[in-house]
Amino acid sequence: MRRIPLRAPAPTAAERARSILAVAHSMTVVTDGRHSEIRRLDGAGAMGHVHLHAPFEGPGTPPGGRVPVRLELTDVAPTPVRDRLRARVTLTGLLAAPYDPDSTESTCMELGQCVLEDGDGRVYVTLQELEAAELDPLATSEAGMLTHLVDDHPELVPLLLRLAHAHPDDGVRRALPVAIDRYGLTLRLEHARSHQDIRLPFHKSVRDIDHVGPQIHALLAAARRLSHPSRLIT
Repeated sequence: MRRIPLRAPAPTAAERARSILAVAHSMTVVTDGRHSEIRRLDGAGAMGHVHLHAPFEGPGTPPGGRVPVRLELTDVAPTPVRDRLRARVTLTGLLAAPYDPDSTESTCMELGQCVLEDGDGRVYVTLQELEAAELDPLATSEAGMLTHLVDDHPELVPLLLRLAHAHPDDGVRRALPVAIDRYGLTLRLEHARSHQDIRLPFHKSVRDIDHVGPQIHALLAAARRLSHPSRLIT
């Protein structure tokens, strides 16, 4: 029987923040008392529009004209789960010049602080950690993979639920995939008034998107080998 580890591998805070910054479709820029909603990231993510730099530490006085700024990005589950907001990333720092929401040029920003917030709390991520973190190979394809699973193969979700050791008397009303990354697939188990996320780790972490198919098939094979049925309460 394949058992789920008590602490299944998961992306670090820096890896999650890196992926959110890379694949976000929109962001809110707060500067000079104004909120600008940027909805044309065009697949380039936030870092295609803002270049992060270390805070000024050179001799003398820092250059003038720098403008305080806050960037806010949200990570929303692509599937119709309860509580779709998965995480929020907030960057604060200084811009080299006043922000122009209509500019197509990338803006330089001295990063003061990066914060990742999710259901588990708040984590601070340094610029060095962000720069060292690899972009998850599934990040740009995650939404398509999860919606494909829900829309075209809904019969596989109850099968995968066997790996979570869920039984009808657990009070699970619905289970849906809520995330997938290089380390595994996450199911959201919804109860009457609450929900919980269960990670199903891959046998090996995925280094390329072409390798995710065999890892999912391995999860399905492990689920089929389990003897107990898994049914959702309706």
